[in-house]
Amino acid sequence: MRRPEKYTPVPVRETGVDIINIKGIEDIGYAQQDSILLNALVPEENTHCRQGLYFQDGQRRVDYVLTYHIKKQSSSRRHSSRLTDNAFTRSLRRGRVPPPKGDPEVGAQEHSLHYHEDDKRFCRDEFESSLMEMGLELEKDEHTKTPGVGFVKIHAPWHVLCREAEFMKLKMPTKKVYEVKQGSNLVEKINTFITKLTEPLHPNVEENRIQNVKHLSYPFSREKQHFLLANGVYMAAYPLHDLLYEEWASYSVFYKYQPVGLIRKYFGEKIGLYFAWLGVYTQMLIPASLVGVIVFLYGCATVDDDIPSMEICDKRNNITMCPLCDRACSYWKLITACGTARASHLFDNPATVFFSIFMALWAAMFMEHWKRRQMRLNYIWDLTGFEDEEPEKVKLTCKDRLPAYMTNLVMMLFMIGVTFAIVFGVIVYRISTTSALYMSSNPTTRSNVRLTVKTTAAIINLVVILILDEVYGAVARWLTILEVPKTDKSFEERLIFKTFILKFVNAFTPIIYIAFFRGRLVGRPGSYLYVFESYRMEECAHGGCLMELCIQLSITMLGKQLIQNNLFEIGIPKLKKLIRYIKSKRRAFQEEEQDKKLQRYETDHFLEPFAGLTPEYMEMIIQFGFVTLFVASFPLAPLFALLNNIIEIRLDAKKFVVELRRPIAARAKDIGIWYNILRGISKVAVIINAFVISFTSDFIPRLVYQYMYSPDGSMHGFVNHTLSYFNVSDFQEGKDPLEPTDLEYKVEICRYKDYREPPWSPTPYEISKEFWTVLAVKLAFVIVFQNVVMLMSDVVDWIIPDIPKDISVQIHKEKILMVELFMKEEQGKMQTLESKDSCNNHSPVPRPRSFPNSHTND
Repeated sequence: MRRPEKYTPVPVRETGVDIINIKGIEDIGYAQQDSILLNALVPEENTHCRQGLYFQDGQRRVDYVLTYHIKKQSSSRRHSSRLTDNAFTRSLRRGRVPPPKGDPEVGAQEHSLHYHEDDKRFCRDEFESSLMEMGLELEKDEHTKTPGVGFVKIHAPWHVLCREAEFMKLKMPTKKVYEVKQGSNLVEKINTFITKLTEPLHPNVEENRIQNVKHLSYPFSREKQHFLLANGVYMAAYPLHDLLYEEWASYSVFYKYQPVGLIRKYFGEKIGLYFAWLGVYTQMLIPASLVGVIVFLYGCATVDDDIPSMEICDKRNNITMCPLCDRACSYWKLITACGTARASHLFDNPATVFFSIFMALWAAMFMEHWKRRQMRLNYIWDLTGFEDEEPEKVKLTCKDRLPAYMTNLVMMLFMIGVTFAIVFGVIVYRISTTSALYMSSNPTTRSNVRLTVKTTAAIINLVVILILDEVYGAVARWLTILEVPKTDKSFEERLIFKTFILKFVNAFTPIIYIAFFRGRLVGRPGSYLYVFESYRMEECAHGGCLMELCIQLSITMLGKQLIQNNLFEIGIPKLKKLIRYIKSKRRAFQEEEQDKKLQRYETDHFLEPFAGLTPEYMEMIIQFGFVTLFVASFPLAPLFALLNNIIEIRLDAKKFVVELRRPIAARAKDIGIWYNILRGISKVAVIINAFVISFTSDFIPRLVYQYMYSPDGSMHGFVNHTLSYFNVSDFQEGKDPLEPTDLEYKVEICRYKDYREPPWSPTPYEISKEFWTVLAVKLAFVIVFQNVVMLMSDVVDWIIPDIPKDISVQIHKEKILMVELFMKEEQGKMQTLESKDSCNNHSPVPRPRSFPNSHTND
């Protein structure tokens, strides 16, 4: 038998209650409460949406909202449809369906449609009944100013909250308080001084005031409610609406710290930890940016003293270089590479090695700093004993999962292969475009071939990366669904891992090619390597590939941050919101007027649903890769990341409070698998930077020349030492320049960058012993650099404790106080029992009761 509906319907103007046709539960929205609202609208609009935060009685808050679609009906059929729906629903509950009337074909269609819609209605009613059986209170509103949308408002009473808090083992503050004493040592005094110094940078909220006392926390139990704070205090713990918006989501407070505690109280620990991590990461970028700028300025200050650059730019050095392409290219003067050589010195100088070591130690200190900050937040947020336990969703054997695993493996390899194929396509574009531009009759075009090809290829790579990022995200989700993970946490971790692998390969494959492969698979004049037997493999500029690597890094990093991270985050939610307005048949000129009349839960209906933190973390993790992996070639990367993150924090804040519906609060004690990914990137960064310094820059060749081959121990003669000789008569047939007299003299010998024997030696064009010497030193440097830097990182990890000393002391103190508290309670109970027993022992013995008509037998 169906139980009566307990929810309160919203009063309507006309008599009667409609049984509404239900298309299905369409969206789930969170009703923001005025005392804890982070503002789904901007502050000045807040006064228009204060209605709808409570039930009609004005006492019970709206904690959650279910929205569903209402089929629009014409006024001529409204009354009859109401009767039919009522009759149909009653018949459905009794198990029989009334036959359709009128035209058989039309009646059959309407009957099928009504059956489907009313079946949805019946399922929804059953679901709402289940909610009410759990103790939740419901109120419906189907006559709103939002056409076609009905709302079910849900309120969780106090006893339901108590039950769920006990089930989740939430730690709640008790009445017992203790004094938090500040240490008197030098470190504590320095911390106090820094706190006072940075006080203007903290938001003007209550949580940032120094507290000298702390409440003991204990897992909630209804049997221990007498230890808990009053209900009113519990409700007052939530932040005010306008205050948090102004102190967090406004760009005018970009220089202030985030109110992380208030963010956690409203959004939950999981989102609170993300913004805390983002704040720590951005804060740690400040010293990295300063050092990077100093390294760059050092390169600018010493460029005029760089001897190899001076030799390249010296007009007295009449060095004729071999053609850069077959037939279309002619011989050229080395002095034309003067600008590239000077620009390369800005990023390829001795300070680069120091900066690479510094960034490796910086990454280790960042990880340790975050662990300590995370532990402190766990203590403040009472998460020290929290364990995330999830029931398994489905149990499958390895045999059942094998097809999904094989599909995952094949698809992942295929997607990575697609990335490689696209990179190869860009390589072919660069080679063919270079040849075509050199054949141009315009001298300006021929003189800017390298710059044109580099820039356009980098832009093409950026566009491809942005497109494939979206594709790979969808593919990763599909593959994870195929696996049917055991728990939601397992699903999230598998999805994150797949998405990271695909997006990491997508973003860094073009950069890895330029850093480690370009210019090394070329061959030599007279014996070049070709693609498709017609396109000669591309070479690096004379200053090396480091400058081209810097261009690719800067365009990709800045492009992703400006276009993908910022423009997409602003534009796409606004576009989706506009589409929702259009779908609900609301005109643009009516939006402002309608918003003033909408209830809060109606306004939230048009906001974008929260899709999880994976995109937010992913963009920051990829940025962390740009900052650490190839920092030897781009010391300004931390500065660009810092400037982006200053905007990103406020952009994400505004998106969470303006563009997105309030997400369901989720508990977490750490950032999960993201920490392991960060550690992995930090370790790989040491290896990659070692190879960049050794094989991409000229640091090792210069070092070898200065200490092994230089006559006077200086860098004079380094350029000539790195150039080999080639006799132009040894060109293959059809590969020599079409116009060999562009330099107005006949060329017999040209030079190219490589360590090879000259044509007059017994072994012409063979690799020289200098090549093997430089290669050995490069490999030795990689080994030494990697081990020394990793050892230093491990030392930093060992020196800095994971748990701050004051937190460990306070945790130990809380345990002692909690034991004392419960011992006193048990002693009180024992004294009460003893006093009752004592009263019972001193009370008079009751006389036997006499009953009428009773007698004894003699």
